[in-house]
Amino acid sequence: MQAGWRDERRQRICGVYVITDRYINPLHDHISISKTAIEGGASAIQLRDKRATTRELISWALRMRQMTACTRTLLIINDRLDVAMACKADGVHLGDDDMPIEIARELVGESMLIGRSVDNVEQAVEAERMGADYVSIGAVFPTATKPNAAQAVGIETVRAVKMAVNIPVVAIGGITVENAHLVIEAGADAIAVISAVAMSDEPLAAVKELVRIYEIHRGRL
Repeated sequence: MQAGWRDERRQRICGVYVITDRYINPLHDHISISKTAIEGGASAIQLRDKRATTRELISWALRMRQMTACTRTLLIINDRLDVAMACKADGVHLGDDDMPIEIARELVGESMLIGRSVDNVEQAVEAERMGADYVSIGAVFPTATKPNAAQAVGIETVRAVKMAVNIPVVAIGGITVENAHLVIEAGADAIAVISAVAMSDEPLAAVKELVRIYEIHRGRL
C-alpha cells in the first residue's frame, strides 16, 4: 500500500466515530449499532469488546467488514491487531496496555491506520512521533463508560492537543448532542460516542443529529 492510502483514510476518520459496546444496552449489539452508524453517516465504527473471545471478535469483525466494505465508513478494531489483520480492517486502536505503535507498524506497514489513546499533550506528541495516524483524547467529560471518569481532561486539553499535533484528533468521553459542538469548536477532528447512540431511544436519529452538528460546526452545511 502507498502512503497516500493512509492519508486518505486519515481524512475519512474525521466526523462522527461510533464505538460499539454490547454491555451498555443489550438491545443494541455490535452488528445493530454498526448498521445504525453506517445508515446515519458515521465516519468510522470501532469494534470494542473487552470480554469477548478471539473467535467471537473475529466473527463480529468479519460481519462488520462486509457491512462497511462498500461504504465510506471506516472499520477500526479496538486493542487487537490480530483481529484487525484477520478481517482486513481499516485500522486498529491501541491503548496503554496494547502493542507499541512502532511494533504494530512493522507488522502492518502502510496497510492500516493506527490510533492511540492519550491523556495529555505529551502523550499525543509522542504517539505522532512513533507513527500513529490519529490520537484519541479523553475522557473529555465525565462518563460511566471509562473507569477514570472522574478525571475528565476537559475542552482545553482537546484544544491543546489539536495545536500540538499534525494528525487527526478524536475526542471521546461524555460527548452528547448537547455538548458535541463545544468539542468540535475546540478543534476535534472527530467526536467518538458510545452511550449517546447505544443508550438513545432512537439510535439512528442520534447518529444523524451528531453528524448534522458536526457538519454545521465544521462549516460544511
